Amino acid sequence: MKMPTLDATISRRLLINYRLDPEVAQSLLPPGLRPRLVGDEAVGGICLLRLSAVRPQWIGANVGWSAENSAHRIAVEWDDEYGTRNGVFIPVRHSSSRLPVLLGGALLPGRHEHAGFSVSESASRIAIDARARDMRVHADVSVSKEWSSQLFGSMGEASTFLREGSIGWSPAKHGKTLDGLELSTQRWEVEATEIHDVRSTYFDALPPGAAELDHVLLMRDVPAKWTAAAFPKTRNQSIR
Repeated sequence: MKMPTLDATISRRLLINYRLDPEVAQSLLPPGLRPRLVGDEAVGGICLLRLSAVRPQWIGANVGWSAENSAHRIAVEWDDEYGTRNGVFIPVRHSSSRLPVLLGGALLPGRHEHAGFSVSESASRIAIDARARDMRVHADVSVSKEWSSQLFGSMGEASTFLREGSIGWSPAKHGKTLDGLELSTQRWEVEATEIHDVRSTYFDALPPGAAELDHVLLMRDVPAKWTAAAFPKTRNQSIR
């Protein structure tokens, strides 16, 4: 069954980014994808996302559902008939809603797992704890006017890099191929944050020094749209 175009509002999105060892990053990717490098480093991350009014495009916003979500990501490149493309690889998505878990692989691409989320949020500070059987993420940040990163020379560079990675590939729920989901937004605005604490069982489990926390960006109240994307047939090889 073909996925319908989904509309939603990104009420809040934390984009947590790590510097990754390129060889370690490559070992985490399926065939057909390679790490997208900044200098000589790969880029990994976690997207902690609160969506509201999620619904097929033809349904009114008052009928949509809301959920907290998380996705571990690695920035990637691949080749198709148009040349080199940019996106992210997402091993698995987690959601507080049971609906994506039930519809994953049918109306929604990829595999989704259920997770519990504890959120404390104000205009200036956000703390999120996400727990599932296979992962835990904790993030505590404050909105800041200061910007610091070893990956990017400016917040604008970081924002552009992340916006260019609008297609997310994840293992299909059934079978050994990749499902794709492409994000488009009516506007793209990010804010800098001060990091108080960030932990991830996914990145913490990598070899020592392979993943180093770099920065966290914040997006709020952004109208968004998701459409299905198909991996190039010549590259859609079986994943590990």
